[in-house]
Amino acid sequence: MSAAHKILVVYYSRSGTTQRIAELLASELGADIEAIREPGEHAARRGARGYVRSLLDALRHRDVRVMPPIHDLSAYDAVVVGTPVWASHASAPAVAWLKAQHAHIRHLALFCTLGGRGSQPALDQMAKAVGKTPLAVCAVTAHDLRRRIDGTKRQGFGQKIRHRLAKLRQTEWIE
Repeated sequence: MSAAHKILVVYYSRSGTTQRIAELLASELGADIEAIREPGEHAARRGARGYVRSLLDALRHRDVRVMPPIHDLSAYDAVVVGTPVWASHASAPAVAWLKAQHAHIRHLALFCTLGGRGSQPALDQMAKAVGKTPLAVCAVTAHDLRRRIDGTKRQGFGQKIRHRLAKLRQTEWIE
């Protein structure tokens, strides 16, 4: 078989949950990893005040500023983007990053972390922001973490990404 696919996992995390899932996913995929970063004063999203600000940004679809990526996205076969979900919305920094970088992403996969419900609207919002249909999507809930089935979900997600990339590579070689 051909060489492994080059994958980048990009994430936004306020509390650390999405970061932890992204780190595990990157390790399992043999992928590079990068955090979505906000400049200076906009980076303060910690604590109760930061949570309220984050929630309002997501609910009001506020455009927030994010820093450009460190990695060259065009060098990757796929970019996997993760976000927390707040009130059925993707985080404003993740949406802003996707809007800014859409032209540089060859293939996309999406994941989210959430307390309960609302993953599908958030994943749809992310796909719309980048204007691409994702290769695969995954939602990891707090319930999944408590039941310790997040690993099974991550592995299935990773397998789907690899499988779809392999099919795309095969199709590209034929054409």
